[in-house]
Amino acid sequence: MKKQLLLILITILSLKSYSQITFEKGYYINNANQKINCLIKNIDWRNNPDKFEYKLSENSESKNATIKSVKEFGVNNISKYIRNTVDIDRSTDNINNIFYDKRPIFKQEELFLKVLIEGKSSLYQYVDGNIERYFYNKDNSSIEQLIFKRYKTVENKIAENNRFKQQLWIDLKCPNFKISKIENLDYKKNELVDFFIEYNNCNNEKIVNFEEKQKRDLFNLTIRPRLNSSSLSIQNSSSDSRNTNFGNKIGFGFGVEAEFVFPFNKSKWAVSIEPTYQNFKSEKTTNLNDTSGEVLIANVDYSSIEIPLTIRHYFFLNNNSKIFINASYVIDISSKSSIHFTRNDGSNINSLEVESRNNFALGIGYKQNDKYSLEVRYQTDRDILGNYVRSWSSKYKTLSIIFGYSIF
Repeated sequence: MKKQLLLILITILSLKSYSQITFEKGYYINNANQKINCLIKNIDWRNNPDKFEYKLSENSESKNATIKSVKEFGVNNISKYIRNTVDIDRSTDNINNIFYDKRPIFKQEELFLKVLIEGKSSLYQYVDGNIERYFYNKDNSSIEQLIFKRYKTVENKIAENNRFKQQLWIDLKCPNFKISKIENLDYKKNELVDFFIEYNNCNNEKIVNFEEKQKRDLFNLTIRPRLNSSSLSIQNSSSDSRNTNFGNKIGFGFGVEAEFVFPFNKSKWAVSIEPTYQNFKSEKTTNLNDTSGEVLIANVDYSSIEIPLTIRHYFFLNNNSKIFINASYVIDISSKSSIHFTRNDGSNINSLEVESRNNFALGIGYKQNDKYSLEVRYQTDRDILGNYVRSWSSKYKTLSIIFGYSIF
């Protein structure tokens, strides 16, 4: 089954899933100020691009356009990028590499800036790896960076240059704005977007809010009951009579998954955490002596809370359905679990406390309307006798069919 599941995962990874990344209606403006309607390959850029792929029609060959030949491009009703030569400070935010100088170190660069808010005063974003900068202009003036920089003090403490607050207070006046509003503003996209919306509304200016156009469901809370097919075998290094295969048992489990979808790359990547209850009970009888009729009875009662930490990748089939694969690191917390060996006369021979180790899991599934899901998940071998590594070894395996219903 493990090999079959891996084969399915590899097969899906090799497929080109429909509508995963598509050419969508858009446009670009060339250096001659000509607007060309086209189809743009929308990969939902996390980092600001310096080129993009487009088609002039559905059946034409794709071409590449670069920042050198394009002044502006956009995907209709989704996003817009403009070319501009700006002074940008690329000072790092990495605490280990932060400088003592609080002044921004500007370098002039030609960039595609992502338009967040377009109005009397517009807000732009530039992202490149860990660097995230915001720019603005007012009444079609030149575009400037909103200045924010972390730096070290002489006492080796981390401080912040929040010059952007002064820029906003001076340039974006509104009778309703109090200084406290500016002082409490953080250099974060959501807060800056809200501020620029308020400013434009205060001045009775119409805006285009590209962030509102791109809002999507980035959090899912899902109830996930499951059917488990589990098996357990244990071995003792000094006594073969204690070697026990408890066989395969069908049981039920129940989990609640919190999934966080990354807001880029067309929402194809997600991470999740899923506390799950599972239980395994079994009894195995072994004849120790056919003459005397002595029997060894092994009982296992193993229950735990599994906490899979999962990374997930979606393949879109259409607007309402998608396939996903995921890989998990499973943290297992056992609770009052044990294995007992007794004779047929009721006398206790040995008792083992369960102390489980963590393991890994692979899954493949299908999701419909972001509401219903079905997943098949295979877990690698788990040792549940971690306290007895010198004398005992164990293999606990589980194959699960997981049903999901998203409540949020």
